[in-house]
Amino acid sequence: MFGLIGTIGVLAALVPLSYLIESRRRGPAPSQSVPWAPDLPVRWATVDGVRLRYVVTGSGPTLVLLHTLRTQLDLFQKVIIPLSRRYKVYAVDLPGHGHSDIPQVAYTADLFMDKVAGFLEQVGIEQAVLIGESIGATISLGLAARGNLRVRAVVAISTYDYDRGRGAKRGSALGWLLFSLNDVPVLGGTVVRLRQYPVVKAVFEGGLHRLKAMPEELGREMYQVGNRPGHYQAFMSLVHHWPTWEAVREQYGDIVHPVLLLYGDHDWSRPDERAETARRIAGAEVRTVANAGHFLSFDAPEETIERVVEFAERLPAVAAGPHTV
Repeated sequence: MFGLIGTIGVLAALVPLSYLIESRRRGPAPSQSVPWAPDLPVRWATVDGVRLRYVVTGSGPTLVLLHTLRTQLDLFQKVIIPLSRRYKVYAVDLPGHGHSDIPQVAYTADLFMDKVAGFLEQVGIEQAVLIGESIGATISLGLAARGNLRVRAVVAISTYDYDRGRGAKRGSALGWLLFSLNDVPVLGGTVVRLRQYPVVKAVFEGGLHRLKAMPEELGREMYQVGNRPGHYQAFMSLVHHWPTWEAVREQYGDIVHPVLLLYGDHDWSRPDERAETARRIAGAEVRTVANAGHFLSFDAPEETIERVVEFAERLPAVAAGPHTV
């Protein structure tokens, strides 16, 4: 009995402490360029009142890069510049991620698809190959299934459309514990507000296999971005709405675009889950990168670039004339 009372007492003390700690956190101010490419300026687009940070570089056919859950466009830093030697490359921070705005809404798959569709329209992107990773891949496939006319083809990397969206819990024992607590009343929010860098970094590293460790500069940046007001609530909402990502898979039968499904052999998804995704997409090509994890474009950038180029160069020529949604 004493143990239970003691546990309740500790939790009661931690709740106000967690709010105090959260109130003292300060997020980083967005810079005018990205640190890994100082000559690449940061740009902004506003979609339905939500400002989205993005970068664009290069010339040629258009590629649009969409990142994973709880990361940001900087996760693509190893592939953006090499790809820009052949293509015009966009990368954008999703709503509630990176330095983009954090609207107070439910973070469902539909929210992300709507905002990315709005981004393509706002920036004037047409005939784009969407290259999404994790939830970015599911967003890309969802837009293709909707028949978005600005989408030319999709490279879906480590697509996040299985196990009711709980795949991230497979990244590590620590990740499993933290994500499992997300919807526990009082306790879930308290744990998130008490977060510290070593714990967050360890969760990020659950998406890597080849590299083993998240580079300090990128890990710190993504952790500090999580200190922005409203960021942790947005992420908890995303986790709460995880089942909506698998629901998107139900629409894949409507996809008529060319699709490449690309996985690391140590991705969180299981062979039967990958097979089910491929089965639903007529004509989908499936490729696997050896000795690589979930964050494939960061863990195995050279192979990722090679597979993207192989796929993109085999696509039919871009049709002439304007396209609208």
